[in-house]
Amino acid sequence: MVKICCIGAGYVGGPTMAMIAFKCPKIEVVVVDIAVARINAWNSDRLPIFEPGLDEVVKACRGRNLFFSADVEKHVAEADIVFVSVNTPTKTRGLGAGKAADLTYWESAARMIADVSKSDKIVVEKSTVPVKTAEAIEKILTHNNKGINFQILSNPEFLAEGTAMEDLAKPDRVLIGGRETPEGRKAVETLKAVYAHWVPEDQIITMNLWSAELSKLAANAILAQRISSVNAMSALCEATGADVAEVAYAVGKDSRIGPKFLNASVGFGGSCFQKDILNLVYICECNGLTEVANYWKQVVQINDYQKSRFVKRVVSSMFNTVSGKKIAILGFAFKKDTGDTRETAAIDVCHGLLGDKAQLSVYDPQVTADQIMRDLAMNKFDWDHPQHLQPMSPTTTKQKPAFIFDGRNVINVEELRKIGFIVYSVGKPLDPWVKDLPAAPPS
Repeated sequence: MVKICCIGAGYVGGPTMAMIAFKCPKIEVVVVDIAVARINAWNSDRLPIFEPGLDEVVKACRGRNLFFSADVEKHVAEADIVFVSVNTPTKTRGLGAGKAADLTYWESAARMIADVSKSDKIVVEKSTVPVKTAEAIEKILTHNNKGINFQILSNPEFLAEGTAMEDLAKPDRVLIGGRETPEGRKAVETLKAVYAHWVPEDQIITMNLWSAELSKLAANAILAQRISSVNAMSALCEATGADVAEVAYAVGKDSRIGPKFLNASVGFGGSCFQKDILNLVYICECNGLTEVANYWKQVVQINDYQKSRFVKRVVSSMFNTVSGKKIAILGFAFKKDTGDTRETAAIDVCHGLLGDKAQLSVYDPQVTADQIMRDLAMNKFDWDHPQHLQPMSPTTTKQKPAFIFDGRNVINVEELRKIGFIVYSVGKPLDPWVKDLPAAPPS
């Protein structure tokens, strides 16, 4: 019986291991984490993350062949396959600050695996890591003098939050990268056999380690690029009276392009896109590819521009000031059907409005008030050092809402205009009120 252990009980490790346990009843799967509170939540009725379908899968397997434990070393030592799904945040200081991935957690996980292992192991990169990370991890693992054989594989995840369980049950593809040696190929086949329990063989793609590591960064960069492309078009649509939804529909009908990721919005968020592109930029710079680095940097710059453009449109529409005005923010997570607020566009929009002394009321069905307050008090990338939280002052202002600013193009503009709202939707023909105003307040 193959034993699998996953280090890291977060958004990737938890759901992925739950699906493996669900689809492979004869494989024992243990998810470990040093955060005891998180492990306790996985063992409770209220899981630490929200994903449609996750509850049912966890409850079907937990205690049978799926276990959650804080006894990290014991389960790593007993495992045949060790997945590493630890956090790889963006560095906040030192070389590559603001761009490079911080591999502190990865390195300590690798050292711990080397220390506690008493038998050969397959170590699988599940976190998104820079290209050539496997080489560094190999050095750490193979420089123990116990004669233990470690094989490193890259098995990047392609989950979209909100549909993670569906993505795991019916993936477009599973990538497995390994060393092109007899031992490497054998390790690839071992992991392939796990996924083959439910994924058709022609959808399990094997390749070399570096291709697998880069494929993850490339996929996220190109998806983010599509969003930035349509958002750049949305600004032009507003300036010319075109409708971005109509333009995107026409473009998406081209079979070479397709319709996905062409919805204009206030900008992309989430823990992956910006982080992975900045990581890609840093790798390009390290390899002397300045022009390539600048190309990908522009995708992030357009995303930042779209968020600030949205805030400026709000302020400009309301007589160039939102000071003391009550503004309702509906939706705070970076997308629907998730409680994940990492890098959400809402944080930047809220900061922009708070900077002009607006009074905000924020609601999201999956995000707690505490989480919202915590996020708004944090510096960018500074998730590990939350500042002391100051509650915002409640306002007694009773102001009839008159403006709606739709950053996701989800509302019926005409119906709302009929009942008296002034409506702004990204990339849509402008409301007469908004049209006569500058797109940004004077600087």
